[in-house]
Amino acid sequence: MQFVDKPLARRFEACEEMPQVLYARVFQKTRPNVGAAEAEICGGHMVFAGLGSPIGRATGAGLDRSFTAQDLDRIEEFYRLHNAPSQVDLCPLHDAAVFEMFKERGYGIAELNNVLYRKLDPQEEFPAGPAGYEIRRGLREEAAESGVIVERAFFPEGAPEPFRGLLEPLYQMEGALAFVASIDGKIVACGTGLAIPEHRIFALGGAGTLLELRGRGLQTALLRARMAAAAQAGCDYAVVVTNGGTTSQRNCERLGFRVAYSKVTAIKKP
Repeated sequence: MQFVDKPLARRFEACEEMPQVLYARVFQKTRPNVGAAEAEICGGHMVFAGLGSPIGRATGAGLDRSFTAQDLDRIEEFYRLHNAPSQVDLCPLHDAAVFEMFKERGYGIAELNNVLYRKLDPQEEFPAGPAGYEIRRGLREEAAESGVIVERAFFPEGAPEPFRGLLEPLYQMEGALAFVASIDGKIVACGTGLAIPEHRIFALGGAGTLLELRGRGLQTALLRARMAAAAQAGCDYAVVVTNGGTTSQRNCERLGFRVAYSKVTAIKKP
């Protein structure tokens, strides 16, 4: 098992940092009314992608250099200009003084998640997927259809407005690796991710299966397909961020993923 030190944690944090950066850049072109923005900060990035959006916080900051009060001032001003809460991802590899600084500024906890990782090997061979289903690369014109499957997986009664249509922009990003499972030509499950060459990391993301076809091993097959493609693309590790004790975490651990650390999203409202 790989020892997770600060340099490796910095690479792992890119799995949430860089997709957010690219989302902001896509939104600037396709959803100008959102007012999306991104900027570098203390070795990472801060992102705004719309009020109420699950995308938009500072990630990757302060792991390859000191995180100062001036850096936090810049983050707070960035989000203040967008009338949004200041949100920053922190992990156990950050210095103790950083946590003390956030405590003194009155930050609370917005989220607590687990970061899981798995070493990739381009020579690794995976078993075939479930019989009767085709596992293949997703096409750009299938983005909307796949997105609906993901939304229903998380919101059976319908996704809130800020959560709608979030899979489609990923298909427009360089490095995106999307796969679908289909039967008789109908897409029934999907899984996506983003290869991040500068960190040699593959960020696993948006996945879902139609309710009536869950429990048939489709997500396991889609995970394997994405890992194989990511290894061929030159990534060293696949990384996924999940809530603790979820089906997603269980599925990943069955395929050899291990928890690197738990991370917190600290929040301070305007």
